[in-house]
Amino acid sequence: MDLRVISRFLGKIALAQGGVLFLPLAMAVIMGESSWLPFVGSIILCGLVGWACLNYGRVRTQKLTMREGIAITGIGWMLATFLGMLPYCLGGYLSYFDGLFESVSGFTGTGATVITDLEILPQSLLLWRSMTHWLGGLGIIVIFIALLPEAGQSAVFYMYNAESTGPTRERVLPRLHDMTKVLFRIYMAFTATAFVIFFLCGMDFLGAVNHALSTVSAGGFSTYNASAAHFESPAVEGWMTFFMILTGGNYALYYRAWQKGWSVLWDNMEFRVYLLIVAAATVLIGLNLMSAFGIGPSTALRYSSFQAASIATTGFVSADFDRWPTFSKGILLMLMISGGCAGSTAAGLKVSRVVIMAQYIWHAAKTKLHPNQVLGMTINGHRIGDDTVVRVAQFCFLYVMFIALWALLLTFDGIDVFDAIGISVSTMGCIGPAFGITGATSTYAELSLFSKSILCLSMLLGRLEMFTLLVMLQKNFWKSKGSW
Repeated sequence: MDLRVISRFLGKIALAQGGVLFLPLAMAVIMGESSWLPFVGSIILCGLVGWACLNYGRVRTQKLTMREGIAITGIGWMLATFLGMLPYCLGGYLSYFDGLFESVSGFTGTGATVITDLEILPQSLLLWRSMTHWLGGLGIIVIFIALLPEAGQSAVFYMYNAESTGPTRERVLPRLHDMTKVLFRIYMAFTATAFVIFFLCGMDFLGAVNHALSTVSAGGFSTYNASAAHFESPAVEGWMTFFMILTGGNYALYYRAWQKGWSVLWDNMEFRVYLLIVAAATVLIGLNLMSAFGIGPSTALRYSSFQAASIATTGFVSADFDRWPTFSKGILLMLMISGGCAGSTAAGLKVSRVVIMAQYIWHAAKTKLHPNQVLGMTINGHRIGDDTVVRVAQFCFLYVMFIALWALLLTFDGIDVFDAIGISVSTMGCIGPAFGITGATSTYAELSLFSKSILCLSMLLGRLEMFTLLVMLQKNFWKSKGSW
Protein backbone atom coordinates (compact mmCIF):
# COMPACT_ATOMS: atom_id res chain seq x y z
CA MET A 1 0.00 0.00 0.00
CA ASP A 2 1.66 3.21 -1.20
CA LEU A 3 0.04 6.19 0.52
CA ARG A 4 1.85 8.60 -1.77
CA VAL A 5 0.16 7.15 -4.83
CA ILE A 6 -3.21 7.42 -3.10
CA SER A 7 -2.45 10.98 -2.02
CA ARG A 8 -1.63 12.03 -5.57
CA PHE A 9 -5.00 10.92 -6.91
CA LEU A 10 -6.87 12.40 -3.95
CA GLY A 11 -5.15 15.71 -4.60
CA LYS A 12 -6.40 15.72 -8.18
CA ILE A 13 -9.94 14.96 -6.99
CA ALA A 14 -9.79 17.87 -4.52
CA LEU A 15 -8.49 20.27 -7.17
CA ALA A 16 -11.13 19.11 -9.64
CA GLN A 17 -13.84 19.72 -7.06
CA GLY A 18 -12.44 23.19 -6.41
CA GLY A 19 -12.58 23.88 -10.14
CA VAL A 20 -16.22 22.81 -10.34
CA LEU A 21 -17.08 25.25 -7.53
CA PHE A 22 -16.27 28.14 -9.86
CA LEU A 23 -19.63 27.55 -11.60
CA PRO A 24 -21.86 28.37 -8.59
CA LEU A 25 -19.38 31.12 -7.65
CA ALA A 26 -19.89 32.73 -11.05
CA MET A 27 -23.66 32.52 -10.61
CA ALA A 28 -23.44 34.10 -7.16
CA VAL A 29 -21.39 37.00 -8.55
CA ILE A 30 -23.66 37.52 -11.57
CA MET A 31 -26.82 37.45 -9.44
CA GLY A 32 -25.31 39.61 -6.71
CA GLU A 33 -25.77 36.97 -4.00
CA SER A 34 -23.84 37.08 -0.73
CA SER A 35 -23.04 33.38 -1.11
CA TRP A 36 -20.04 34.24 -3.30
CA LEU A 37 -17.81 34.50 -0.23
CA PRO A 38 -18.46 30.94 1.05
CA PHE A 39 -17.72 29.64 -2.44
CA VAL A 40 -14.42 31.53 -2.53
CA GLY A 41 -13.51 30.05 0.85
CA SER A 42 -14.49 26.58 -0.35
CA ILE A 43 -12.36 26.90 -3.49
CA ILE A 44 -9.36 28.02 -1.43
CA LEU A 45 -9.73 25.10 0.98
CA CYS A 46 -10.13 22.62 -1.90
CA GLY A 47 -6.99 24.08 -3.45
CA LEU A 48 -5.03 23.80 -0.22
CA VAL A 49 -6.10 20.19 0.33
CA GLY A 50 -5.33 19.35 -3.29
CA TRP A 51 -1.93 21.04 -3.16
CA ALA A 52 -1.01 19.26 0.08
CA CYS A 53 -2.00 15.86 -1.29
CA LEU A 54 -0.20 16.40 -4.60
CA ASN A 55 2.90 17.68 -2.80
CA TYR A 56 3.00 14.57 -0.61
CA GLY A 57 2.58 12.25 -3.59
CA ARG A 58 4.67 14.16 -6.14
CA VAL A 59 7.59 11.72 -6.33
CA ARG A 60 5.55 8.62 -7.04
CA THR A 61 4.28 7.04 -10.23
CA GLN A 62 0.59 6.50 -10.99
CA LYS A 63 0.77 2.70 -11.16
CA LEU A 64 -1.81 1.26 -8.81
CA THR A 65 -2.47 -2.01 -7.07
CA MET A 66 -5.98 -3.25 -6.37
CA ARG A 67 -5.80 -2.08 -2.75
CA GLU A 68 -4.76 1.41 -3.76
CA GLY A 69 -7.57 1.63 -6.32
CA ILE A 70 -10.11 0.65 -3.67
CA ALA A 71 -8.61 3.11 -1.19
CA ILE A 72 -8.73 5.97 -3.70
CA THR A 73 -12.39 5.24 -4.41
CA GLY A 74 -13.45 4.93 -0.78
CA ILE A 75 -11.40 7.84 0.56
CA GLY A 76 -12.14 9.87 -2.56
CA TRP A 77 -15.87 9.67 -1.88
CA MET A 78 -15.36 10.67 1.75
CA LEU A 79 -13.10 13.55 0.72
CA ALA A 80 -15.62 14.78 -1.86
CA THR A 81 -18.44 14.80 0.68
CA PHE A 82 -16.35 16.64 3.28
CA LEU A 83 -15.29 19.30 0.77
CA GLY A 84 -18.83 19.42 -0.61
CA MET A 85 -20.24 20.54 2.73
CA LEU A 86 -18.09 23.69 2.84
CA PRO A 87 -20.45 26.05 0.93
CA TYR A 88 -23.30 25.15 3.30
CA CYS A 89 -21.24 25.62 6.45
CA LEU A 90 -18.99 28.58 5.60
CA GLY A 91 -22.06 30.61 4.68
CA GLY A 92 -23.82 29.73 7.92
CA TYR A 93 -26.72 28.05 6.10
CA LEU A 94 -26.26 24.75 7.96
CA SER A 95 -24.33 23.48 10.95
CA TYR A 96 -21.21 21.49 10.14
CA PHE A 97 -22.84 18.13 10.68
CA ASP A 98 -26.05 19.06 8.85
CA GLY A 99 -23.86 20.34 6.04
CA LEU A 100 -22.07 16.99 5.94
CA PHE A 101 -25.39 15.14 5.90
CA GLU A 102 -26.64 17.30 3.00
CA SER A 103 -23.39 16.76 1.12
CA VAL A 104 -23.40 12.98 1.63
CA SER A 105 -27.05 12.88 0.57
CA GLY A 106 -26.21 14.92 -2.51
CA PHE A 107 -23.19 12.99 -3.75
CA THR A 108 -24.78 9.59 -3.08
CA GLY A 109 -27.92 10.61 -4.99
CA THR A 110 -30.13 10.05 -1.95
CA GLY A 111 -31.96 13.36 -1.92
CA ALA A 112 -32.67 13.26 1.83
CA THR A 113 -32.52 16.84 3.09
CA VAL A 114 -32.22 18.62 6.41
CA ILE A 115 -33.18 21.98 4.88
CA THR A 116 -36.69 22.96 5.96
CA ASP A 117 -37.14 25.90 3.57
CA LEU A 118 -35.35 25.63 0.23
CA GLU A 119 -36.96 28.69 -1.27
CA ILE A 120 -35.06 31.18 0.91
CA LEU A 121 -31.64 29.87 -0.10
CA PRO A 122 -29.45 31.60 -2.73
CA GLN A 123 -29.83 30.20 -6.23
CA SER A 124 -26.09 29.56 -6.41
CA LEU A 125 -26.25 27.31 -3.34
CA LEU A 126 -29.21 25.42 -4.81
CA LEU A 127 -27.17 24.96 -8.00
CA TRP A 128 -24.25 23.51 -6.02
CA ARG A 129 -26.70 21.24 -4.21
CA SER A 130 -27.94 19.85 -7.55
CA MET A 131 -24.39 19.63 -8.87
CA THR A 132 -23.42 17.30 -6.03
CA HIS A 133 -26.10 14.94 -7.34
CA TRP A 134 -24.76 15.16 -10.86
CA LEU A 135 -21.13 14.64 -9.87
CA GLY A 136 -21.99 11.60 -7.77
CA GLY A 137 -24.69 10.18 -10.05
CA LEU A 138 -22.54 8.60 -12.72
CA GLY A 139 -19.76 8.30 -10.15
CA ILE A 140 -17.12 10.71 -8.92
CA ILE A 141 -14.40 8.31 -10.00
CA VAL A 142 -15.95 7.57 -13.42
CA ILE A 143 -16.15 11.29 -14.24
CA PHE A 144 -12.63 11.76 -12.87
CA ILE A 145 -11.30 8.96 -15.10
CA ALA A 146 -13.16 10.29 -18.16
CA LEU A 147 -11.59 13.73 -17.73
CA LEU A 148 -8.10 12.51 -16.76
CA PRO A 149 -6.41 11.11 -19.88
CA GLU A 150 -3.05 10.55 -18.15
CA ALA A 151 -4.45 7.95 -15.74
CA GLY A 152 -2.82 4.57 -16.33
CA GLN A 153 -4.83 1.53 -17.40
CA SER A 154 -4.26 -0.21 -14.06
CA ALA A 155 -5.48 2.89 -12.22
CA VAL A 156 -8.59 3.06 -14.37
CA PHE A 157 -9.35 -0.65 -13.92
CA TYR A 158 -9.12 -0.76 -10.14
CA MET A 159 -10.91 2.53 -9.48
CA TYR A 160 -13.70 1.76 -11.95
CA ASN A 161 -14.32 -1.69 -10.47
CA ALA A 162 -14.38 -0.29 -6.93
CA GLU A 163 -17.10 2.23 -7.81
CA SER A 164 -19.22 0.45 -10.44
CA THR A 165 -22.45 -1.23 -9.40
CA GLY A 166 -24.16 -4.55 -10.06
CA PRO A 167 -23.11 -8.22 -9.92
CA THR A 168 -21.11 -8.00 -13.16
CA ARG A 169 -18.89 -5.36 -14.79
CA GLU A 170 -20.12 -4.83 -18.34
CA ARG A 171 -17.65 -3.42 -20.86
CA VAL A 172 -18.69 -2.16 -24.27
CA LEU A 173 -15.21 -0.99 -25.33
CA PRO A 174 -11.83 -2.73 -24.90
CA ARG A 175 -10.24 0.13 -22.93
CA LEU A 176 -11.99 1.22 -19.75
CA HIS A 177 -10.79 4.79 -20.22
CA ASP A 178 -12.59 4.96 -23.56
CA MET A 179 -15.67 3.40 -22.01
CA THR A 180 -15.85 5.96 -19.21
CA LYS A 181 -15.65 8.75 -21.78
CA VAL A 182 -18.56 7.21 -23.71
CA LEU A 183 -20.64 6.87 -20.53
CA PHE A 184 -19.86 10.48 -19.63
CA ARG A 185 -20.98 11.70 -23.07
CA ILE A 186 -24.26 9.80 -22.77
CA TYR A 187 -24.72 11.30 -19.30
CA MET A 188 -24.10 14.79 -20.70
CA ALA A 189 -26.50 14.19 -23.60
CA PHE A 190 -29.30 12.99 -21.30
CA THR A 191 -28.78 16.00 -19.02
CA ALA A 192 -28.81 18.52 -21.87
CA THR A 193 -31.91 16.94 -23.41
CA ALA A 194 -33.73 16.93 -20.07
CA PHE A 195 -32.86 20.60 -19.55
CA VAL A 196 -34.24 21.64 -22.94
CA ILE A 197 -37.47 19.67 -22.50
CA PHE A 198 -38.04 20.88 -18.92
CA PHE A 199 -37.49 24.46 -20.07
CA LEU A 200 -39.96 24.04 -22.95
CA CYS A 201 -42.49 22.56 -20.50
CA GLY A 202 -42.56 25.79 -18.52
CA MET A 203 -39.77 25.60 -15.95
CA ASP A 204 -37.66 28.72 -15.59
CA PHE A 205 -34.03 28.53 -16.73
CA LEU A 206 -32.50 27.77 -13.33
CA GLY A 207 -35.31 25.39 -12.41
CA ALA A 208 -34.73 23.44 -15.62
CA VAL A 209 -30.98 23.29 -14.97
CA ASN A 210 -31.36 22.09 -11.39
CA HIS A 211 -34.05 19.52 -12.12
CA ALA A 212 -32.18 18.18 -15.16
CA LEU A 213 -29.09 17.66 -12.98
CA SER A 214 -31.14 16.01 -10.22
CA THR A 215 -33.25 13.83 -12.51
CA VAL A 216 -30.58 12.35 -14.76
CA SER A 217 -28.35 11.67 -11.75
CA ALA A 218 -31.23 9.83 -9.99
CA GLY A 219 -30.80 12.27 -7.12
CA GLY A 220 -34.05 13.96 -6.24
CA PHE A 221 -33.03 17.36 -4.88
CA SER A 222 -35.53 20.02 -5.93
CA THR A 223 -35.36 23.79 -5.64
CA TYR A 224 -38.87 23.90 -4.18
CA ASN A 225 -40.22 22.71 -0.84
CA ALA A 226 -43.03 20.82 -2.60
CA SER A 227 -40.57 19.03 -4.93
CA ALA A 228 -42.09 18.15 -8.34
CA ALA A 229 -45.60 18.82 -6.99
CA HIS A 230 -44.73 22.53 -7.11
CA PHE A 231 -45.16 22.64 -10.88
CA GLU A 232 -48.68 21.18 -10.93
CA SER A 233 -47.98 20.25 -14.54
CA PRO A 234 -48.80 16.89 -16.14
CA ALA A 235 -46.30 17.70 -18.91
CA VAL A 236 -43.45 18.31 -16.46
CA GLU A 237 -44.33 15.20 -14.46
CA GLY A 238 -44.65 13.10 -17.61
CA TRP A 239 -41.23 14.07 -18.93
CA MET A 240 -39.65 13.71 -15.50
CA THR A 241 -41.12 10.20 -15.35
CA PHE A 242 -39.58 9.40 -18.73
CA PHE A 243 -36.11 10.59 -17.73
CA MET A 244 -36.31 8.87 -14.35
CA ILE A 245 -37.08 5.56 -16.05
CA LEU A 246 -34.33 6.26 -18.59
CA THR A 247 -31.66 6.98 -16.00
CA GLY A 248 -32.57 3.79 -14.13
CA GLY A 249 -31.35 1.78 -17.12
CA ASN A 250 -27.84 0.55 -17.88
CA TYR A 251 -25.80 3.29 -19.59
CA ALA A 252 -23.52 0.76 -21.27
CA LEU A 253 -26.63 -0.90 -22.70
CA TYR A 254 -27.72 2.43 -24.20
CA TYR A 255 -24.39 2.69 -26.00
CA ARG A 256 -24.79 -0.83 -27.35
CA ALA A 257 -28.34 0.00 -28.48
CA TRP A 258 -27.03 3.10 -30.26
CA GLN A 259 -24.47 0.95 -32.08
CA LYS A 260 -26.58 -2.13 -32.85
CA GLY A 261 -30.20 -1.00 -32.82
CA TRP A 262 -32.79 -0.22 -30.18
CA SER A 263 -34.11 -3.78 -30.11
CA VAL A 264 -31.07 -4.50 -27.93
CA LEU A 265 -32.88 -2.80 -25.06
CA TRP A 266 -35.85 -5.16 -25.04
CA ASP A 267 -33.61 -8.17 -25.66
CA ASN A 268 -31.77 -7.41 -22.42
CA MET A 269 -33.42 -9.38 -19.60
CA GLU A 270 -32.55 -6.95 -16.81
CA PHE A 271 -33.87 -3.91 -18.68
CA ARG A 272 -37.00 -5.79 -19.70
CA VAL A 273 -37.70 -6.89 -16.12
CA TYR A 274 -36.97 -3.36 -14.89
CA LEU A 275 -39.61 -1.89 -17.22
CA LEU A 276 -42.10 -4.62 -16.29
CA ILE A 277 -41.56 -3.94 -12.57
CA VAL A 278 -42.22 -0.21 -12.99
CA ALA A 279 -45.22 -0.89 -15.25
CA ALA A 280 -46.73 -3.44 -12.85
CA ALA A 281 -46.21 -1.09 -9.90
CA THR A 282 -47.85 1.73 -11.85
CA VAL A 283 -50.94 -0.35 -12.64
CA LEU A 284 -51.32 -1.79 -9.14
CA ILE A 285 -50.86 1.55 -7.38
CA GLY A 286 -53.16 3.26 -9.87
CA LEU A 287 -55.94 0.74 -9.29
CA ASN A 288 -55.46 1.03 -5.53
CA LEU A 289 -55.69 4.84 -5.67
CA MET A 290 -58.82 4.69 -7.82
CA SER A 291 -60.43 2.32 -5.33
CA ALA A 292 -59.37 4.24 -2.22
CA PHE A 293 -59.94 7.85 -3.33
CA GLY A 294 -62.40 7.54 -6.21
CA ILE A 295 -60.15 9.42 -8.65
CA GLY A 296 -60.24 8.93 -12.41
CA PRO A 297 -57.89 6.67 -14.41
CA SER A 298 -55.86 9.54 -15.89
CA THR A 299 -55.18 11.13 -12.50
CA ALA A 300 -54.35 7.77 -10.96
CA LEU A 301 -51.96 7.00 -13.83
CA ARG A 302 -50.31 10.40 -13.49
CA TYR A 303 -49.50 9.93 -9.80
CA SER A 304 -48.78 6.20 -9.83
CA SER A 305 -46.42 6.28 -12.82
CA PHE A 306 -44.47 9.23 -11.45
CA GLN A 307 -44.02 7.78 -7.96
CA ALA A 308 -43.26 4.27 -9.22
CA ALA A 309 -40.46 5.62 -11.42
CA SER A 310 -39.31 8.11 -8.79
CA ILE A 311 -39.14 5.79 -5.80
CA ALA A 312 -36.98 3.35 -7.78
CA THR A 313 -34.59 6.10 -8.87
CA THR A 314 -34.69 9.74 -7.72
CA GLY A 315 -37.11 10.18 -4.84
CA PHE A 316 -38.92 13.19 -6.32
CA VAL A 317 -42.42 13.74 -4.95
CA SER A 318 -45.51 14.67 -6.97
CA ALA A 319 -48.06 13.70 -4.29
CA ASP A 320 -48.09 12.95 -0.57
CA PHE A 321 -47.77 9.18 -0.89
CA ASP A 322 -47.57 8.91 2.89
CA ARG A 323 -51.38 9.29 2.84
CA TRP A 324 -51.84 6.54 0.28
CA PRO A 325 -53.26 3.11 1.20
CA THR A 326 -50.94 0.61 2.88
CA PHE A 327 -50.91 -1.58 -0.24
CA SER A 328 -49.51 1.25 -2.37
CA LYS A 329 -46.90 2.11 0.23
CA GLY A 330 -45.88 -1.54 0.38
CA ILE A 331 -45.24 -1.52 -3.37
CA LEU A 332 -43.20 1.67 -3.05
CA LEU A 333 -41.12 0.03 -0.32
CA MET A 334 -40.39 -2.90 -2.63
CA LEU A 335 -39.35 -0.51 -5.40
CA MET A 336 -36.95 1.20 -2.98
CA ILE A 337 -35.29 -2.16 -2.43
CA SER A 338 -35.07 -3.32 -6.07
CA GLY A 339 -33.88 0.05 -7.43
CA GLY A 340 -32.70 0.37 -11.02
CA CYS A 341 -30.44 -1.60 -13.35
CA ALA A 342 -26.76 -2.36 -12.87
CA GLY A 343 -24.69 0.33 -14.53
CA SER A 344 -27.35 3.00 -13.99
CA THR A 345 -27.27 6.10 -11.80
CA ALA A 346 -29.90 4.53 -9.52
CA ALA A 347 -29.03 2.57 -6.39
CA GLY A 348 -30.82 -0.24 -4.52
CA LEU A 349 -30.21 -3.97 -4.83
CA LYS A 350 -30.29 -3.71 -8.64
CA VAL A 351 -32.75 -5.58 -10.83
CA SER A 352 -30.06 -7.96 -12.09
CA ARG A 353 -29.51 -9.27 -8.57
CA VAL A 354 -33.27 -9.65 -8.08
CA VAL A 355 -33.43 -11.66 -11.32
CA ILE A 356 -30.51 -13.89 -10.33
CA MET A 357 -31.91 -14.60 -6.87
CA ALA A 358 -35.39 -15.28 -8.30
CA GLN A 359 -33.89 -17.78 -10.75
CA TYR A 360 -31.86 -19.39 -8.00
CA ILE A 361 -34.89 -19.83 -5.73
CA TRP A 362 -36.96 -21.22 -8.61
CA HIS A 363 -34.24 -23.67 -9.58
CA ALA A 364 -33.75 -24.73 -5.95
CA ALA A 365 -37.48 -25.48 -5.70
CA LYS A 366 -37.40 -27.52 -8.93
CA THR A 367 -34.35 -29.44 -7.71
CA LYS A 368 -36.32 -30.53 -4.65
CA LEU A 369 -38.83 -32.20 -6.97
CA HIS A 370 -36.23 -33.53 -9.42
CA PRO A 371 -32.95 -34.05 -7.52
CA ASN A 372 -31.09 -35.46 -10.53
CA GLN A 373 -32.05 -32.66 -12.91
CA VAL A 374 -29.22 -30.30 -13.88
CA LEU A 375 -30.43 -26.73 -14.23
CA GLY A 376 -28.40 -23.87 -15.62
CA MET A 377 -29.02 -20.21 -14.86
CA THR A 378 -28.67 -17.70 -17.69
CA ILE A 379 -29.13 -13.99 -18.27
CA ASN A 380 -29.16 -12.68 -21.84
CA GLY A 381 -27.91 -16.04 -23.09
CA HIS A 382 -24.88 -16.06 -20.79
CA ARG A 383 -24.58 -18.73 -18.14
CA ILE A 384 -24.43 -17.48 -14.57
CA GLY A 385 -21.64 -19.25 -12.72
CA ASP A 386 -21.91 -20.53 -9.19
CA ASP A 387 -19.38 -17.93 -7.99
CA THR A 388 -21.62 -15.13 -9.27
CA VAL A 389 -24.66 -16.62 -7.54
CA VAL A 390 -22.70 -16.86 -4.28
CA ARG A 391 -21.57 -13.22 -4.55
CA VAL A 392 -25.12 -12.07 -5.26
CA ALA A 393 -26.49 -14.08 -2.32
CA GLN A 394 -23.80 -12.64 -0.04
CA PHE A 395 -24.59 -9.12 -1.20
CA CYS A 396 -28.35 -9.53 -0.70
CA PHE A 397 -27.87 -11.03 2.76
CA LEU A 398 -25.52 -8.24 3.81
CA TYR A 399 -27.86 -5.61 2.34
CA VAL A 400 -30.81 -6.90 4.37
CA MET A 401 -28.68 -7.21 7.51
CA PHE A 402 -27.56 -3.59 7.24
CA ILE A 403 -31.15 -2.44 6.80
CA ALA A 404 -32.08 -4.38 9.94
CA LEU A 405 -29.10 -2.97 11.84
CA TRP A 406 -29.84 0.65 10.90
CA ALA A 407 -33.52 0.17 11.77
CA LEU A 408 -32.58 -1.26 15.18
CA LEU A 409 -30.23 1.63 15.92
CA LEU A 410 -32.86 4.17 14.86
CA THR A 411 -35.43 2.62 17.20
CA PHE A 412 -32.85 2.95 19.98
CA ASP A 413 -33.04 6.68 19.24
CA GLY A 414 -36.80 6.65 19.81
CA ILE A 415 -38.01 6.38 16.20
CA ASP A 416 -41.08 4.21 15.54
CA VAL A 417 -40.07 0.78 14.25
CA PHE A 418 -41.99 1.06 10.95
CA ASP A 419 -40.62 4.55 10.31
CA ALA A 420 -37.14 3.23 11.12
CA ILE A 421 -37.47 0.41 8.59
CA GLY A 422 -38.63 2.84 5.90
CA ILE A 423 -35.76 5.23 6.63
CA SER A 424 -33.22 2.39 6.55
CA VAL A 425 -34.51 1.05 3.24
CA SER A 426 -34.65 4.55 1.76
CA THR A 427 -31.11 5.56 2.72
CA MET A 428 -29.52 2.22 1.80
CA GLY A 429 -31.31 2.47 -1.54
CA CYS A 430 -30.29 6.15 -1.88
CA ILE A 431 -33.91 7.24 -2.42
CA GLY A 432 -34.50 10.01 0.14
CA PRO A 433 -38.12 10.29 1.27
CA ALA A 434 -39.52 7.40 3.30
CA PHE A 435 -42.66 7.19 5.41
CA GLY A 436 -43.86 8.79 8.63
CA ILE A 437 -41.49 11.35 10.14
CA THR A 438 -39.39 11.46 6.95
CA GLY A 439 -42.27 11.04 4.51
CA ALA A 440 -43.03 12.75 1.23
CA THR A 441 -43.63 16.20 2.75
CA SER A 442 -41.09 15.96 5.58
CA THR A 443 -37.33 16.36 6.00
CA TYR A 444 -34.60 14.73 8.07
CA ALA A 445 -33.99 17.93 10.05
CA GLU A 446 -35.62 16.70 13.27
CA LEU A 447 -33.50 13.56 13.57
CA SER A 448 -30.80 13.51 16.22
CA LEU A 449 -27.07 13.73 15.56
CA PHE A 450 -26.82 10.01 16.33
CA SER A 451 -29.46 9.08 13.73
CA LYS A 452 -27.96 11.37 11.10
CA SER A 453 -24.54 9.79 11.69
CA ILE A 454 -25.99 6.33 11.13
CA LEU A 455 -27.74 7.47 7.96
CA CYS A 456 -24.61 9.11 6.52
CA LEU A 457 -22.89 5.74 6.76
CA SER A 458 -25.98 4.03 5.34
CA MET A 459 -26.01 6.31 2.29
CA LEU A 460 -22.30 5.80 1.57
CA LEU A 461 -22.52 2.03 2.00
CA GLY A 462 -25.58 1.90 -0.26
CA ARG A 463 -23.99 3.99 -3.00
CA LEU A 464 -20.67 2.13 -3.01
CA GLU A 465 -22.40 -1.24 -2.57
CA MET A 466 -20.85 -1.93 0.83
CA PHE A 467 -17.78 -3.99 -0.03
CA THR A 468 -15.61 -1.07 -1.19
CA LEU A 469 -15.87 0.50 2.27
CA LEU A 470 -16.06 -2.70 4.30
CA VAL A 471 -12.90 -4.13 2.79
CA MET A 472 -11.02 -1.03 3.96
CA LEU A 473 -11.79 -2.03 7.56
CA GLN A 474 -9.60 -5.13 7.28
CA LYS A 475 -6.30 -4.84 9.13
CA ASN A 476 -4.31 -6.44 6.32
CA PHE A 477 -5.71 -3.97 3.79
CA TRP A 478 -3.44 -1.17 5.03
CA LYS A 479 -0.23 -3.19 5.34
CA SER A 480 2.49 -1.90 3.06
CA LYS A 481 3.66 -5.41 2.20
CA GLY A 482 2.28 -8.89 2.04
CA SER A 483 -0.66 -10.51 0.34
CA TRP A 484 -4.21 -9.34 0.61
